[in-house]
Amino acid sequence: MSAVAARLFCLPHSGASAMVYGRWRRALPSWLAVHPVELPGRGARTGEPLSTDPIRLAASLAGEIEGLIDGPYALFGHSLGGLLAFELAHALLERGAPPPLVLFASGSEAPAVRDDRDLARPRSDAELIADLRGYRGTPEEALADDELMAVVLPVLRADFLMAGTYAYRPRPALPCPVHVLAGTGDDLDRPALEAWGRETRCDFVLDLFEGDHFFIHSRQAEVLGVLDAALSRRMNGGPAALFRAGGSPAGRTLQ
Repeated sequence: MSAVAARLFCLPHSGASAMVYGRWRRALPSWLAVHPVELPGRGARTGEPLSTDPIRLAASLAGEIEGLIDGPYALFGHSLGGLLAFELAHALLERGAPPPLVLFASGSEAPAVRDDRDLARPRSDAELIADLRGYRGTPEEALADDELMAVVLPVLRADFLMAGTYAYRPRPALPCPVHVLAGTGDDLDRPALEAWGRETRCDFVLDLFEGDHFFIHSRQAEVLGVLDAALSRRMNGGPAALFRAGGSPAGRTLQ
């Protein structure tokens, strides 16, 4: 493979910036160029207005990313990022871009079955901090840092509103494999994960990792190994999945 044979665009979870994927650039092989996608209102785009409309945001991101697609590429998103990656895939196809090698949806229920209506109202700071504590992904010292929370909570509030106002739109299934990753200790239902299989007319994989909602950090090496293997198979013309949608079983557990 050439120095850069494919690109991986990574969308962050609620409340996060592109920095959440910073280590992936060094941990993944050099043939795969990692592009952490910065959303408006955070990180390098702090001065821009926060978005609460996932459809408009995906369309805007498609316009930004389209020019970077000069060959094979894949999309990855965790939690809310998984939903955005799904909408981004459709938005790119609508603009005439080629389909991604793989759509990776991590820690995210399938768009057609997710129900986040309880997030459709603005949450107080106390509620947001309680939510962060429940996800078990933020240290207590960070939750107690008022200056840090003053930066994080407005972003998290907007992201929750984005999830709460999302309305699924039935469209033709994606012409690319869908590969779902989830933690065994997360509270996502297995049927809601398997429902992603209905969003592709190609292969479907469900990989389970020991861990909670933020298994992508605690099991980073295993997660990146799965991404590397899946994309290597696609680049080399091999099968994209170990299990096909509707097959049995729908996934495997990594120890």
